[in-house]
Amino acid sequence: MTGVARRQRRALGGALACTILGAAALGLPASGRQDGPPTPPGRLLLTAAGDGERPEQPQSEPRPEPARPAPSREVTVTMGGDLLWHNTVWESAAADHARTGAGRGFDFDPMFGALRGLVQRADLAICHEEVPFAAPGGPFESYPVFAAPPQIADWLGDFGWDACTTASNHAVDQGFEGLHRTATLLERAGVRHVGTFRTAAERRRPVILEANGVRVAIVAGTYGLNGFPVPEGRPWSVSMLDADDLLGQARRARAAGADVVLVALHWGWEYTTLPNPQQVALARRLTRSPDVDLVYGEHAHVVQPITRVNGKWVVYGLGNMIAQQETARPDTYEGISVRFRFRERPRGGFEVVEAAYVPTSWNVYGAGGPIRITRHVPADRLARIREAVHALGGTRGLDEL
Repeated sequence: MTGVARRQRRALGGALACTILGAAALGLPASGRQDGPPTPPGRLLLTAAGDGERPEQPQSEPRPEPARPAPSREVTVTMGGDLLWHNTVWESAAADHARTGAGRGFDFDPMFGALRGLVQRADLAICHEEVPFAAPGGPFESYPVFAAPPQIADWLGDFGWDACTTASNHAVDQGFEGLHRTATLLERAGVRHVGTFRTAAERRRPVILEANGVRVAIVAGTYGLNGFPVPEGRPWSVSMLDADDLLGQARRARAAGADVVLVALHWGWEYTTLPNPQQVALARRLTRSPDVDLVYGEHAHVVQPITRVNGKWVVYGLGNMIAQQETARPDTYEGISVRFRFRERPRGGFEVVEAAYVPTSWNVYGAGGPIRITRHVPADRLARIREAVHALGGTRGLDEL
């Protein structure tokens, strides 16, 4: 019997069965007359007329479910600008501690409260700890040679930062001892340090963090050390702006299994909103490498452009996240944080599918009360930030949050 005939036979049997069922429900014979004894109640004659075969029942043939593609892995990374701990910054936190009783001598939560959601909602959050920490009990020192309160390290971990870059022009303000102490305090607080190294072996190990099954590596370097030499006998202790070395670090990170490699650079001319020739050339060199997915930086203390170079995002300067510099430089009292969402491509590798920046500003400590970072940036400051961010173009798809 062909498939067509089988479907016709099934249709006929189905129609006949419906007729018989309907008649039975009314207590009538199916033909409208009774040729024999009535069918006992509760019993239905389901035999079809014709060749005596019973109608075939539909067979449900199991169909294999189509293979569902594995969901693409994603990770969201947030990065912030310079944490420049001037004395009035920690004095403001000390005043907040006296009021709230929170923290160990300093309460930085009220100061940074506007950024808590941004940091804690990120899969990975990376800060820039520009200056070294002092020994417990101090002395604490401000500009030009810094030694910040060591309690900051615990606060960074509690606030939600996963890593901090430490390669900066202030990295050895307190010598190798201060560099070592800063790295150790951060690690004890659960915050990875990047760009300075306590041992030669640590220098050889890539810093890779994992979130959502995505492995993100961070490579960092600085243009210089404010005239201080690299610690004697420890040439490996600070990563510098050596393109070959930075690319080598990125290559080792990729070989160690990194899905995404970020390069964070302490570079540029201070208080200048456009990148200098070194920044431009280095960004081009780094983004040509398949081992680098994104480049970002800080040090200028003012916001610098975001753009694409060789098809990859480059953030030339995040500005400050917190500082109390000369009041004659109002643009040092504003900055941006950035957020990038990376998604795995079907054929391998990761790409940025969301790019955004968050403008911030804050007040001068003293007459303006305790320091408070705000995302409700005054119009004149917001216009200045936007102008800097978009100064080079190439920002299509970049959102402002």
